[in-house]
Amino acid sequence: MGQNMFRTGFLVRATHTLLTWVITLILFLHNTDLRRCEEQGELLLPLLFFLLVALSVLLYFAVSLMDPGFILTDSVKGSNEEMESMIPQSLTPRLRRCGYCLLQQQPMRAKHCQMCKRCVRRFDHHCPWIENCVGERNHRWFIVYLLVQLLALLWALDIALSGITPTLTWEQWFRVNGFLLAALGVVGVFSMVVMLLLGCHLYLVSISCTTWEFMSRHRISYLKNFSDEENPFDRGVICNLWDFFCVCSTVVWEKMYTRNTPNSV
Repeated sequence: MGQNMFRTGFLVRATHTLLTWVITLILFLHNTDLRRCEEQGELLLPLLFFLLVALSVLLYFAVSLMDPGFILTDSVKGSNEEMESMIPQSLTPRLRRCGYCLLQQQPMRAKHCQMCKRCVRRFDHHCPWIENCVGERNHRWFIVYLLVQLLALLWALDIALSGITPTLTWEQWFRVNGFLLAALGVVGVFSMVVMLLLGCHLYLVSISCTTWEFMSRHRISYLKNFSDEENPFDRGVICNLWDFFCVCSTVVWEKMYTRNTPNSV
């Protein structure tokens, strides 16, 4: 983990953390609801907001430093024969060989990430915000992080609005509220981005599809023979959400593909 901290993503993570705490400090120092609660001795609201921000930062680092599901070359060799014996090969596309990291057989739904230089199980996308891939092991935590981050941003938006002070002139208004206006702009933009990301990911999870599969469906060997409305991994919204959030074990997607694929495909 220490080595991950000081790789290329260190600057991105440091910037995110610094910006988060600078905006939090602005909200506490200006005449907002937080400041008024502190002056009145009501510390519950400021404490809850601080804990929510701290939780969002902790989740950010957890997701960005977590193994997204990297595939070790020597970890798949022993499982190839077992997988081949369990799955009818006539019904599944041949497992690909990765030409970058030299995996002999790349599991279904895995993809090589050019940024991380590793193959990732159930690859979703490489996120420059966290400087890490989103894959089988950290995807659910990525969505939990987005949810917590959105709650913190919307609450910060409301707090910042509560601190806007009316004045007699526009010049004085901008001078008095300058820092809060800057915080409002940053928080507003991030709120819209996080809301869109969260909505898109929840939709894709509900249909058991990844961002990579959704964007590159026509180029993926195990999906290109299906119509746009068909998904061999879709078990219905409730089962998809249960599998995604509650099943933590590695899934053999080849078995599910075989079970849900007609013999004619």
